[in-house]
Amino acid sequence: MSTGAAGRGSPLAGVRILDLSRILAGPYATMMLADLGAEVIKIEPPGGDDTRTWGPPFGGGEAAYFLAVNRGKKSVVLNLKTEAGKASLSRLIQESDALVENFRPGTLARLGFAPEDVQRRDPRLIWCSVSAYGQYGPLSSKPGYDAVMQGEAGWMGLTGPPEGPPTKLGASLADICAGMMASSGILAALFARERDGRGRRVDVALFDSVVATLCYQAQGYLLTGEEPVRSGNNHPSLTPYESFEAADGHVIVAVGNDTLWKRFCAVAAPELDRPEFEKNPDRVRRRTELRALLEPVFRSREVAEWERALDETGVPVGRVRSVAEILNSPQLRTRGMVVDREHPVIGSLRLVGSPIQFDGANHTASLPPPLKGEHTAEVLDAIGRSDRTD
Repeated sequence: MSTGAAGRGSPLAGVRILDLSRILAGPYATMMLADLGAEVIKIEPPGGDDTRTWGPPFGGGEAAYFLAVNRGKKSVVLNLKTEAGKASLSRLIQESDALVENFRPGTLARLGFAPEDVQRRDPRLIWCSVSAYGQYGPLSSKPGYDAVMQGEAGWMGLTGPPEGPPTKLGASLADICAGMMASSGILAALFARERDGRGRRVDVALFDSVVATLCYQAQGYLLTGEEPVRSGNNHPSLTPYESFEAADGHVIVAVGNDTLWKRFCAVAAPELDRPEFEKNPDRVRRRTELRALLEPVFRSREVAEWERALDETGVPVGRVRSVAEILNSPQLRTRGMVVDREHPVIGSLRLVGSPIQFDGANHTASLPPPLKGEHTAEVLDAIGRSDRTD
């Protein structure tokens, strides 16, 4: 293992991750590992990660997209089409615990870095591949971005109102879910290696990752053969578990059981506490009728009133917030979820931090997102190469 940049108290201190990924899924995975204390070396081509040009918005010439998923990393520029670049990569692989890449299957093999050959030379190396459809199967050679996966793997078919078109989610969650799966796989492989000394091949597909999140929707189909349908903000198995228009905005409630329904009725609509709505399956069967009765009730009060009334009874409730409201909320500030890092061009840079807490403290990597090639000399000198013309 390497001597990582994080302190000794960090869970992954001493682990070096070689990150050959770009765009979002792979970089998100390696950022999570950087937050946990790993030293992450990001290998970029001479033109840089594609997302360095994805914008606006930009700050000091740096794309918000890139900044969002690359904190805690060191950037090294290598041209893998040259012998010098390949030699430097080979040396870095020897010095690393895990390699993460999201090229199309076979790309690195054509450059002389087939995973089976690399792992034969270094059997302790963990090799994680993130791709659209995985390393095998009839679709394995197809490319795919987040938006395509949202359609291909089922999210769009379940999202949006029933009378409208299929709808993409407002965030790139196919990539992010795959990144989370990849980081979990790498962590498990690191743990297993402590027992048997052997590296493993981790294969994560965006397609598989999205399908895994279908969860009860997929299970319902497998159980009954009934195709789930789009239902807007409704929950297919619970109601009221959805958003409503209040007098001055939108509120979302989650009446997750019959006890909560009783509490909800007591403060919202006592007249609805009647036998035909007493049990959740009955409420779901009468969903349209129940919603028609609840809509004027919710419009009669402001969001803050609903929050106070339902909070007092323990019924889960929230307002539908904007991104600006969320990022300036006292809860987020208290949890340390917005962090400041000093960026070499931007100066003071605010970033969304890691959601993982250890012993009551936020655990976000200290390094800011790197400039392209910012650490090339430092990293290549450390492994004994001084040509730096890669």
